[in-house]
Amino acid sequence: MASNYTVTPEEILAISGVNPRKCMKCGRCTATCPAFDEMEYHPHQFVAMVESGRIEELMNSRSIYRCLSCMACIERCPRQVDPARLIEAVRLAVERKQGGNHLIPDQVPERLDADMPQQLLVSAYRKYTK
Repeated sequence: MASNYTVTPEEILAISGVNPRKCMKCGRCTATCPAFDEMEYHPHQFVAMVESGRIEELMNSRSIYRCLSCMACIERCPRQVDPARLIEAVRLAVERKQGGNHLIPDQVPERLDADMPQQLLVSAYRKYTK
């Protein structure tokens, strides 16, 4: 990553507005995730990792780019914890650490992966071109 910008768990919580302590670790979010097979870390693990401060590990994971932002995880959560918003906050932190809060269209081809879902690109443009 390009800069010395350090991301704290508090920053991820502020960006996302999610309280990971509400998670009761039931795994319903993971059970409903359509990208489960593609993820190194699953939705309930993201929540636990943010809570335990393992932000850099998440930032270096390809899993943050496998999330479809479909919000199925929040629909199944009995405590209204929102793993997708935590994942989006970590994605944003990666972009900030790289020196910008945007996605430049010319950079897209170098970031493409043959298995990358199209929804990810749509989501990225919506979030990072502001």
